[in-house]
Amino acid sequence: MSIKKRQKRSALLAYIILAVGAVFMIIPFLWMVLTSFKTYRETVKLPIQWFPAEWNFDNYVEVLKQLDFLRYYRNTILVTVTTLVAMTLIASLAAYAFARMEFPGKNVIFALLLVVYMVPPQMTMIPKYMMITKLGWVDTLAGIVVPNIFSVYTMFMLRQFFVSVPKELDEAAEIDGCTNFKFLYTIGVPLIKPSLGALIIYVFLQSWNYYLWPLLVTDSVNMRTVQIGLGMLQGAEATDFRPVMAGAMVILIPSILVFIIGQKQMISGLTAGAVKG
Repeated sequence: MSIKKRQKRSALLAYIILAVGAVFMIIPFLWMVLTSFKTYRETVKLPIQWFPAEWNFDNYVEVLKQLDFLRYYRNTILVTVTTLVAMTLIASLAAYAFARMEFPGKNVIFALLLVVYMVPPQMTMIPKYMMITKLGWVDTLAGIVVPNIFSVYTMFMLRQFFVSVPKELDEAAEIDGCTNFKFLYTIGVPLIKPSLGALIIYVFLQSWNYYLWPLLVTDSVNMRTVQIGLGMLQGAEATDFRPVMAGAMVILIPSILVFIIGQKQMISGLTAGAVKG
């Protein structure tokens, strides 16, 4: 068998595996979308009825009636935007320091941060909650946001991007009297813009889907997010999945829009440096 035929068969096998995987991922999403338009009888009917007899938005209206979704949306947007801006700013400063600057104990501190990253987040929730309680930040925006703006993963990824920037640029900028801050935001950040864009999309999706931490540190309805609101639609003994699926669709809209808008940026960022000229 020739090499070209082997390559074609390998490519065909890869496409088949990817197609099967895509089907398994699309079917649950399709089921969620269709269920959000069904009646209760169509939801529990056997054999399964995939498509609703009539398309209606009663389930979406029911979600808005049961929950103050507009307030939850406002809270989630506020938490997501604040976390995104603060995390990106802090991570970019730390990443630049570890990638381009020399100071005593740099490698030791960086290694300790990586060790912290290896600790499961569930193990640090109780200490963080105790700190938030002592600061009086329970049921506040600060209590939700502040513990999540320090991300070792984001800092590490940005550091790797900054390391790829040629060192000669530092020397040229230093000759021109460029400070570290000016170099970071006028030269460094524009050079890693595709990678930074991909990371921003990742942070947005992560912040938008926060559930456990906001659930722990919020007590009142006024501070709840959309993820907590969606969980409130589930009953203790039985759950009507129609409003749950409708609520999930409402929550998914911003994530889908962000991904569609930043898809090209995300792909170029994730593949940056993969192909050398």
